[in-house]
Amino acid sequence: MEALSAKSKLAAVLWLEGFRQACCLHRVLILCHRSRKLLIRTGQCFLLNGFIFLGSIIILNSFIIPALYWILPDMCPESSSQEFCSFAVIWEFYSFLRHGLIQIFYVTWLYPLYVFSFILSNIWYNDIAKYGFSAMGRPVINKLDPVRQSDASTLQNAAGMERPTDLGRVMIGIGEQVYSVLLLSCFFLEVYVTGFIPYVGKAFNFLLLSWMYAYYCFEYKWNFSEIGLDKRLDFFESNWAFFAGFGSPCVVPLFFFSPLVSYGCMAILFPLFVLTATGSEAEQLISSRRTSWGGACFGRLQIFKTADSLSMWLLSLFPVQSKRRLQEQKYL
Repeated sequence: MEALSAKSKLAAVLWLEGFRQACCLHRVLILCHRSRKLLIRTGQCFLLNGFIFLGSIIILNSFIIPALYWILPDMCPESSSQEFCSFAVIWEFYSFLRHGLIQIFYVTWLYPLYVFSFILSNIWYNDIAKYGFSAMGRPVINKLDPVRQSDASTLQNAAGMERPTDLGRVMIGIGEQVYSVLLLSCFFLEVYVTGFIPYVGKAFNFLLLSWMYAYYCFEYKWNFSEIGLDKRLDFFESNWAFFAGFGSPCVVPLFFFSPLVSYGCMAILFPLFVLTATGSEAEQLISSRRTSWGGACFGRLQIFKTADSLSMWLLSLFPVQSKRRLQEQKYL
């Protein structure tokens, strides 16, 4: 019981530390001050998603819809004659016309703007992470666990294998990226399904979304640090409490606004959390907290196990040779 209590307290401490790290938004100001390119990209992201996209939704809800209700009322005005008000077909026509005009605004402006914003923002997120990583002045390679730094070369030398060529490393990188996209897509499907579980579905949905956004935020940093997919997943799942806390502030807007407004808020906030993740020293912080608690460890939580099983099943639909190559790239 004492060991369980110590692990629970350590998990709570790491969760709070992750939450605090996500809220260190002053790092964004510091990094933007260091890099003009980062400042421009962040400003463009805020302009597109905050001013244009969210501004369009505000204009629709605050001006266009009230104006349509004034021009095409849904009830008889007091100043109108009773003979005019007796025609119910008029109010049905007004309602149909009002609804149609609102849908035209969605189809011709908001939905295309949403798609355009989604595509362009994802391109900008990568630039923001890259400029932020450069502004930190960090070396390109940064291993999570120095003890494992030479694991791959040691295993290859023991087996008498040559190190992969440049082309081989490129193919391994592509394979990891393909598998990572497939894994996170399956995990997103898992998150979506848990939302329909009665009573506890919302809580599970919040937790899984917190992990998902935390992984997204740190993935840019790990990519530029050239950290392999297996080490990312091992580090993430071994420190699940920290990343659950880090992802919590990212998810809050999704539970308080409509889907389009939630997307606009997330599109503004996400690059800020990416920069806080880039500027954080997660490895050192987690190590220091564990040391202060006597090296307590609560074990690895296999967060992506279901998504991994589903991904491997989907890969089994490919030819055997292609599947074997992807598996070798995954575990290399």
